[in-house]
Amino acid sequence: MKRLALAVLAVLGLGSLAAPLLAPYDPAATDLDHVLSGPTGAHLLGTDALGRDVLSRLMYGGRISIAHAAVAVLTVLVAGVGSGLAAGYLGGRADRVFTWVADLMLAIPVIVTLLAVVAIAGDDQVLVMVGLGVLMSPGPARLVRGATLAVRKELYVAAARVSGLPTRHILLRHVLPRVRGPVLVQGSLLAGGALMIDAGLSYLGFGAQPPTPTWGSMIAEAASLIDRQPWLLVPPGAVLGLAILAFGLLGTTPHDSRPLTSPARVTRAARPAPQSSALLTVRDASITLNGVTVVERVSLDIEPGEAVGLVGESGCGKTVTGRAILGLHALGDGSMHFGGLDLAATDPKTLRGSQIAMISQDPMASLDPLFTAGQHVAELVRRHHGGTRKHARARAVDLLREVGLPDPERVARRYPHELSGGMAQRVGIAMALAGRPRLLIADEPTSALDVTVRTEVLDLLHRLQTERDMAILLISHDLDEVAHLCTRTYVMYAGQIVETGATADLLDRPLHPYTTALIDAMPRRARPGQRLAAIPGTVPAPAERTRGCHFTPRCSHARDECRTEPIPMLVPAPGHETRCVLGDDLADRR
Repeated sequence: MKRLALAVLAVLGLGSLAAPLLAPYDPAATDLDHVLSGPTGAHLLGTDALGRDVLSRLMYGGRISIAHAAVAVLTVLVAGVGSGLAAGYLGGRADRVFTWVADLMLAIPVIVTLLAVVAIAGDDQVLVMVGLGVLMSPGPARLVRGATLAVRKELYVAAARVSGLPTRHILLRHVLPRVRGPVLVQGSLLAGGALMIDAGLSYLGFGAQPPTPTWGSMIAEAASLIDRQPWLLVPPGAVLGLAILAFGLLGTTPHDSRPLTSPARVTRAARPAPQSSALLTVRDASITLNGVTVVERVSLDIEPGEAVGLVGESGCGKTVTGRAILGLHALGDGSMHFGGLDLAATDPKTLRGSQIAMISQDPMASLDPLFTAGQHVAELVRRHHGGTRKHARARAVDLLREVGLPDPERVARRYPHELSGGMAQRVGIAMALAGRPRLLIADEPTSALDVTVRTEVLDLLHRLQTERDMAILLISHDLDEVAHLCTRTYVMYAGQIVETGATADLLDRPLHPYTTALIDAMPRRARPGQRLAAIPGTVPAPAERTRGCHFTPRCSHARDECRTEPIPMLVPAPGHETRCVLGDDLADRR
């Protein structure tokens, strides 16, 4: 049925478009000797009351009627789809304003308002159809908004934002293709409705005036002569009915849409960067989400070209911290400086991808299924460095080769579903490298991979760090991975840094019970016939954290003083800090 509908619309559209070439007569030419004739050899569809050829007038009338419907549909696509995409993707205040305006417009009768527009616009039918498009846009806009709300949660959309792609690019290239199904359906149905309304207005005498033909005016003329020549109503009525039916069939036929917000930022004056050689400096940073503080007074440093680990269980705030560095979460208190820039006072879009890049823990979910691996990388190459498409494709292949993918030319032509997990993660790394970042945030980059591939990816990150002199922040819950790559490590628990120091020193002489428990739970410490050690309990939710040391409910060494007041960071040894009053005692007991 879809092909039949497309065929009917193609015949009507091409026939109207090519009317100057195909029409047998001028639409205004009269033949008073053949008035109100039925179909004849000279006039295949007969003539009207002035002897004008009906077929020619149908073809020329289609140019105007179809153009008017196209204006209305185009207005819906621009106003409705555009606002729905923006509201669904941005959320927040933009979404609330959109919902209020859409509800208000849906409460207004379309026909009554359209007649008011007609009274103002007069014979300017194009302006009338623009008004019709605006009046019809709230319904499709709400539908697109709902679809966008689902798509914006996809990890590949978050990956596109982290890579530094602008919002406009993400909406048009990554979100819109995934919601095109509802857009095509609504566009088809609205096209049929616009044709009918345009014909109705022409029937009432609005729009193009005689002798200019439209399908609606031809129906009006035929209705006035139905007692003299009933046939005159058949051609325009049949053509209009077929067009509306074809658009309806096209709209109700399933379309393949491929299975299916900007964060608030705190604007503040730039703070002077602390006197330090560090590439990234975080001081007493706190992050609040939905009114709850999830990260508390975190401080850390990353030197240029250094690999630093941020380790802890799920729910400790590691990923939130990494996303805050990228500007994806608003910084409450404290400060973050990168290369001398205050991140709280800097537009994060100017740094994402080009200065700070991120790779996620689920490589497959971060890739858009509609694009090949090469297109993913080339898109970011052009975004950050410009150049022609040909140059970007060549550079994409070079990057895929640099991350160790065999036969990169063939891999560049593959879609995400054709890649293994390890290959997908290497593509993600190539995307992160496209902007030549100075800092790479690797958020559990191996958690979705098998054991052998994990080592390969860590070795790849180490090689890239050395060759590019690139700093790496490795977010992980596995101390073995951190030890493999990082020279310094921060241990995070329940939103706080509880211990930091050189990785080797931290593993040999942990000074916090939580670090000790993580080390004891490392798989390589398991002994045949013995159960692997586990930490009792779970990480508390942000709203359930104790006033004192957050690890107290799970700690076998807790004292009364650990429960009453917050524990500050202590420095029992140079370069080694801990948030525990028992640090030295714990080290002596091991």
